[in-house]
Amino acid sequence: MAIRGIDHINIGTPRLEETKRFFLDVLGLTEGWRPPFAFGGAWLYAGDTAVVHLVELAEAKGPSSDAALDHFAFRIDDLEGVVRRLDEAGIAYRLTDVPGSQARQVFVRDLNGVNIELNWRP
Repeated sequence: MAIRGIDHINIGTPRLEETKRFFLDVLGLTEGWRPPFAFGGAWLYAGDTAVVHLVELAEAKGPSSDAALDHFAFRIDDLEGVVRRLDEAGIAYRLTDVPGSQARQVFVRDLNGVNIELNWRP
């Protein structure tokens, strides 16, 4: 067996529409095909790949900061564009430099408390 990469991340939320809007409007994913599961949700795509699976929950779970799995990360190609979208949406974030490289990172939380890292490399 060989792991070939990460397939997707799954976020459970009682605020499905608001969470979906964050990933679509702020982070630029697109909504696409999802199997007809018996529960609410959405599959959000980067290109042809459903990278975020949202599942509708009756009650909220704890934030990433209370879990062993702290965050997930996306590679981005437009640092200024992401920062502009976050600013326009009034969403707090932290911008950092990666020591010893030209890479920069944006750390942001979605409305469910999920930590997201956005990595930009020149």
